[in-house]
Amino acid sequence: MAVEMGLWRADGDRLSRITPTAIGLESQLESYIESDPSMLGETLLVIGRQVATAFGGFIDLLALDETACVHVIELKRDKTPRDVTAQALDYGSWVSGLGRAEIQSIFEAYKPGVALEEGFAECFNETLPEEVNASQTFTIVAASVDAATERIVRFLNEDFGVPINVVFFRHFEDNGAKYLARTWLVEHEGQQPTATSPARQTKTREAWNGTDWYVSFGEDSGTRQWADGRKYGFVSGGGGKWFSQTLKNLPVGARVFVHIPKTGYVGVGTVTGEARRFDQLQVELDGAERFVKDLPLTGSYAHEGDSEDENAEWAVAVEWVHTVPRENAIWKNGMFANQNTAAKLRQKFTIEQVTEAFGLED
Repeated sequence: MAVEMGLWRADGDRLSRITPTAIGLESQLESYIESDPSMLGETLLVIGRQVATAFGGFIDLLALDETACVHVIELKRDKTPRDVTAQALDYGSWVSGLGRAEIQSIFEAYKPGVALEEGFAECFNETLPEEVNASQTFTIVAASVDAATERIVRFLNEDFGVPINVVFFRHFEDNGAKYLARTWLVEHEGQQPTATSPARQTKTREAWNGTDWYVSFGEDSGTRQWADGRKYGFVSGGGGKWFSQTLKNLPVGARVFVHIPKTGYVGVGTVTGEARRFDQLQVELDGAERFVKDLPLTGSYAHEGDSEDENAEWAVAVEWVHTVPRENAIWKNGMFANQNTAAKLRQKFTIEQVTEAFGLED
């Protein structure tokens, strides 16, 4: 079924149809979409324009959505021949083989001096996911398509769930003003990402170095205070199993990057002991082992029902390499943050930023 778009100007009780006009150059439509990719129906971060593939072709636009799925966008100003569908899928086959580092390189060539993590955070107000390019979406932009293209796209999308679609644009001019109208070949809904194999994850996720961990040091209602952890050498979490269970995963010898939520990174150190209930944690102070609970503390580290281990505050002793007060916390848009109390820190961008700010050797 052919897709038709019309635009009418209302003059009182009369309607005057505005005749569509051709967009002068395909590159002009490309520039329109680049300036506001939400024209395609969702917020997107453009990461490359006219991206050279390994086999000589050039992808008009590459973009990421909020899940870090890669969108392959192919533009055709005039009627789209059937082979454009095959071209989009061919480009997609090349894109699917790109690892996280290659996606970062494409963006850095497109936006010199801006890290992908920064660009993603600015666009979506979210941290770049650990997996990038785990799935792909294909969008063909056209004024119209032939019947064969429509059949192929509907067959792939509706019968096999391939995330491919055609978006139609019409260009209108009226009394010196220019307008673009848009519609989709297949009803536009979010596509579910496909499962990612473990082998694929090794490329789409940043590799973990086996040493670095993220720790969230949440300061809430006076229960937990960074000044205590900094002074006596510990990180802690608790008040429920969800808050303490990941802390127990920290191995002795792990390097921890400590983050205060909504504030920034405040310390880097090495874990020196296994997780203990806070009231059982000992640290070395002035050459002697002391129970932290007996030291002068700013926080209370108490929770309702904490006679039960699941509700108690748990803590891990840390030998600090470098710390700063809360007011001097380090934060840059795009750095890693997570709701878990402890998690493997894979994001190289965060490690590099904290290492540089604290004057450490990586």
